[in-house]
Amino acid sequence: MASLTHFLKNITKKHNKLTHTLKHYTYFLSTHPHPSPPVAKKVPYNVTTAHGATLQDPYHWMSDTHDQDFVNYIKNENSYAEGFMKDTMNVQSGLFNEMVKRLPELCAALAVKAGRNQCRYGLVVPLWLYYQYIPESKEYPVLCRKPAVESTNWVKHVINYARKGFVNEEILLDWNEIAKEHGYVHVGTCRVSPNHHFLAYTIDITGEERFILQVKDLQSGTTIPTLRIEDVVYIIDANKPKDGLLKVHDRVSGVQFFLEHHKGFFYILKNAHSYDENDLLDGNYYLARCPVEDIQSANWQKIIVPAKGTGIQDMDVFDEHLVLYLNGKDSPIISSIKMPIQSNNEKEMDIDDLDPWYFSMPSNSCSVVPGSNHDFMSSVYRVVLSSPVMPDLIVDYDMSKRTFSVVHQEEVLGISSKANSNDVREWLSVSDSYSCERKEVVSHDGTIVPLTILYSHKAHKMGQSCGIIHGYGSYGEVLDKSWSAERLSLLDRGWVVAFADVRGGGGADPSWHKSGSGLNKLNSINDFISCGNYLISEGYVHQDQLFAIGHSAGGLLVAAAINMHPKLFRAAILKVPFLDICNTLLDPNLPLTVLDYEEFGNPQIKSDFDSIMKYSPYDNIRKHICYPAMLVTSSYHDSRVGVWEAAKYVARIRESTCSKCSRSVILRTNMTGGHFGEGGRSGQCEELAYEYAFLMKVMGQARCK
Repeated sequence: MASLTHFLKNITKKHNKLTHTLKHYTYFLSTHPHPSPPVAKKVPYNVTTAHGATLQDPYHWMSDTHDQDFVNYIKNENSYAEGFMKDTMNVQSGLFNEMVKRLPELCAALAVKAGRNQCRYGLVVPLWLYYQYIPESKEYPVLCRKPAVESTNWVKHVINYARKGFVNEEILLDWNEIAKEHGYVHVGTCRVSPNHHFLAYTIDITGEERFILQVKDLQSGTTIPTLRIEDVVYIIDANKPKDGLLKVHDRVSGVQFFLEHHKGFFYILKNAHSYDENDLLDGNYYLARCPVEDIQSANWQKIIVPAKGTGIQDMDVFDEHLVLYLNGKDSPIISSIKMPIQSNNEKEMDIDDLDPWYFSMPSNSCSVVPGSNHDFMSSVYRVVLSSPVMPDLIVDYDMSKRTFSVVHQEEVLGISSKANSNDVREWLSVSDSYSCERKEVVSHDGTIVPLTILYSHKAHKMGQSCGIIHGYGSYGEVLDKSWSAERLSLLDRGWVVAFADVRGGGGADPSWHKSGSGLNKLNSINDFISCGNYLISEGYVHQDQLFAIGHSAGGLLVAAAINMHPKLFRAAILKVPFLDICNTLLDPNLPLTVLDYEEFGNPQIKSDFDSIMKYSPYDNIRKHICYPAMLVTSSYHDSRVGVWEAAKYVARIRESTCSKCSRSVILRTNMTGGHFGEGGRSGQCEELAYEYAFLMKVMGQARCK
């Protein structure tokens, strides 16, 4: 279901060409002084580590989010940010209208057939048509189904059906109703049971990422009482959901495993040989299996152990096929293997030993996410392919016939959405209008770092354009470089958008993650700085117009780079950033602290402490130095990164750096949302319009010297 949401937010239709240029937008932006920013109180506080180091933290008091002084402070910062951005309201409105015009009045995902009009396991299972769309004037989607009628043109007309309403339509889940009741909604996993009688889904209604598992009886419409899951992994029998949960194993720090059921066996992806946190496989996974009755034992049979240089990232199981997501050097790889797997109990196998079929994909594909694959019995697997210059492409892969067909491609800006070919490699891209280049940047230690650079052929001017560089570099996660219609609002104004795949993030093999985490974290930051310098030295971006964006742990990356090279960046956007890393990791009572020891180290260990203190953004702010303008965002109910981290950072920036520069540092706190902000489609456009307007305002100001 996450893939459907990903698809929904990107569907566009034709609209008039943009009539405003960057010059028109920045001409009237005020550069007059703003009222003085808020000044946070300082309360003496010392933190002492196990090895005797002492940290002075006068803003520690902010970690008590119920302290009225703290609430007042972030509200004052919100007021200051509002005043700072007041003269950009017209810019925000113009950008927002552009983005919304690219969204269709009704946003629909393609329907998917599931089930069979035949007897299965003694039951007659009907053929259903599942589909999802965002109703007109609504923010969120609804999940629906109707009895399907065999037809050759059902895909072609599904959007018209969704607009007019299906006969006998069943609304299974309405995000809008949940949001109306609770003020916030984030649906995580959503699955239909094999007999199509139940819908299981996880839901967060606070923004704190505390998901509740709910099971809806689709025949009666009733919801089984809420299931809350804490520190134990459970399974539930989809055919008998009222029987309750079966415990698999207690959670162990760092140990991850994912279960799929297939004909009396559980297939398990696991990242450790045992349940010992010291027995991890360096970010890789192997495939194991066990009989259903042995799931609570540790006696799982290893089936596939990936060859060196490759790794399994995810899997999906069907009646006759197993789908594996693999990491590749330049792009993702998907393969299917016939089920059940015939395995010798004494021998671990490589994927190629099982006659896999590797899915053909476009050469420029940067993002591959599963489509809506509800039918366990199906041999057709749907995926959504995307790249910075290729609008979302929906492809069906027939795993039995080993053929594929293109189902649909998102329309954008008047470009035809369909080519006269079923060859994925010949399907629509916007590369005639926009360039997507992959460059290799030499980092400080000679390591080659991939850098993806996106710009408009028409609007970009070598050596003169503004540019944004995105970075993350943590947890082995790959930067999202999928298609974004909203990004056109910058590209058409001549901006460059770049993505730095620095160490610590996802790469061709797990070593890329390891070489940018723990004691090696400085590699991530140096990689990012090297990529920024490359954009300037090669003329993609003007030397005084480079901007940076980092989200969550990416905020740590960007802020650390600013401390090391503050003059490199004109401005930065730090979104719910992880900034006070040392103090956070010294508090084991915070929800993610222990898990983050593996990623960043444990500051109670002297070597880890010394490493962290070399780059910790909050602890390395340079005094009396000109810093770039910054938009720092946070969320009051964020369960991943405490709302106080951004507040403490901004307070110390104001205290320590150039007083004139710090007037262009603003803190914007969402008082209702969580780590991932607003979920509605217009809410996302509004947030982006605000961020882009901030960058344009800063670009129109004289830089402090």
